Amino acid sequence: MGEMSKALIECGALQFGDFTLASGAKSTYYIDIKKASTNPRVLKLIAKLMASKVSELGYRPDRIAGVVLGSVPLAAALSLETGIPYVMVRKEKKDHGTGKLIEGDLEVGDRVLVIEDVITTAGSSIAAIATVREAGGKVTDIVSVIDRQGGGSENLFEAGVELRPLVRASEILEGRV
Repeated sequence: MGEMSKALIECGALQFGDFTLASGAKSTYYIDIKKASTNPRVLKLIAKLMASKVSELGYRPDRIAGVVLGSVPLAAALSLETGIPYVMVRKEKKDHGTGKLIEGDLEVGDRVLVIEDVITTAGSSIAAIATVREAGGKVTDIVSVIDRQGGGSENLFEAGVELRPLVRASEILEGRV
């Protein structure tokens, strides 16, 4: 078992029961990444391992994008680890303030690495990628903490994006279900 899986289990992020996922699907397990991202030791490990994934890309992104809410602390931690600025992508416009969908500086033509906490079907990730692309950003890769192996990788591939997870569900669940 890898370092990330051990850290997620030790901080209590892996839970068993009856859960409804963001996709609407039912599951007998849940990975509470917010328990991990609010634990400084685990957040630091996530940033370190994601930075390693960035070095494998073959290019240096101009921006990191975190989807509000769960991915923002991950994007901020990765930004601190790599020195790459980040933006926050909203799921919907606010009805006050600037009303922007993307907070932070994004230039047309910027290469953007999208960060996610958990990928199941990748529905919210694909929506965030569309928002970044509509703003002129180029997205070819996404790094997630967990790939629940629910078809997200295939859906992202169809959107022209490669999923690079730190951990797959099969690894963290091995011997537990």
